[in-house]
Amino acid sequence: MAVAMFRPPVKRFSLLALLALALLPGCSLGSNDAGGRSATDDRTTALQCITGAGVDARLEGPEKDQQIVIGDSSDPPHVKFFLTAGEAEAEQFQGHGEGAEQIGGTLLYVGDGSDDMLKPVEKCLADL
Repeated sequence: MAVAMFRPPVKRFSLLALLALALLPGCSLGSNDAGGRSATDDRTTALQCITGAGVDARLEGPEKDQQIVIGDSSDPPHVKFFLTAGEAEAEQFQGHGEGAEQIGGTLLYVGDGSDDMLKPVEKCLADL
């Protein structure tokens, strides 16, 4: 008879465990740049910040893959945007980020940009 009394707590524990698992996706785990942002909004925000800092920059490329190009030199610095920092990091691991600095969900290809030109760009990207 004592064995029968222990069954309800096991069922209750199972129910609580399932409830906890159901609520887990709603928790805010991970970093702020883990995903869910819009690369388009980041491009617009970054471009406004960069040009507001007095750096000559513009958007170039197809609408969904636009990059910010800085200056008019033969090898201008440019910024490529990704939805997450993990995507940007993966791009480098796949060998597509040579000469680039990862800043959050972006890759800043420095080209022939000077430190003085790139400093405000780096700050704008870090503030996204």
